[in-house]
Amino acid sequence: MTRYCVFGHPIGHSKSPAIHAAFAAQTGENIEYVAIEAPLDDFAGAWQTFVASGGQGANVTVPFKEEAYRLCTQLTEQARRAGAVNTLRLLPDGNLEGDTTDGVGLVADLKRQGARLQGANILVLGAGGAVRGVLAPLLAHDPAGLTVANRTAAKASALAQDFADLGTIRGGGFDSVAGPFDLVINGTSASLSGELPPLPDDLFAEGALAYDMMYGAEPTVFMAWAAERGARSVDGLGMLVEQAAASFARWRGVVPETAPVLSTLRQAL
Repeated sequence: MTRYCVFGHPIGHSKSPAIHAAFAAQTGENIEYVAIEAPLDDFAGAWQTFVASGGQGANVTVPFKEEAYRLCTQLTEQARRAGAVNTLRLLPDGNLEGDTTDGVGLVADLKRQGARLQGANILVLGAGGAVRGVLAPLLAHDPAGLTVANRTAAKASALAQDFADLGTIRGGGFDSVAGPFDLVINGTSASLSGELPPLPDDLFAEGALAYDMMYGAEPTVFMAWAAERGARSVDGLGMLVEQAAASFARWRGVVPETAPVLSTLRQAL
């Protein structure tokens, strides 16, 4: 049995053990997957202890994604772009590979939702680590344009500049947002506190999709606001499952079916 885990602090709320247990049962892969709350001041030590116990790979969530990045001896291109990793894989030669599956997870769920990416006008709200990790996969689908909007305009502009070689992207403050947009992705943590970024009412094009990376039993404030303005709104539970599937595939070489796992999680919310 091969051991994997998810590191975080706190981590008791994590759905990852249930997701990966479902993937393992579905695919017949013989794995053990647990949640580990790493000390805030010693993520490297927690990883080394896990490896010493037979661990071969891990998912990494807040607040350790940047520390995990620095620990790696090899990085995928998408991890290098993101400056953070959510997937660690111990290689046979002892090297540690870091990847980020957040962006591919988001894109997979957007496609499942029927979102149009190629030629679309896309707005991403926020300029933190969650947003940095998804920009390259979004730009890889050749949107007509991608705008990053943030409370601090300079941070959004700097982030856009970092990805300017990949496509048409610009950054600015919330007050500079000018729609309409075919797809609006909320990558801020405002939904966790029931808040909403200051946005214009004419944000959405006809048939637009509003996507919140957060999720819960009820629609987020952003989702409710978007629905009132004519957009179809969905949450990020599918992204959680899809990024987990991408990690599972990286470790095991097997791509699990996400739909039944997502359905089970949704019913349990």
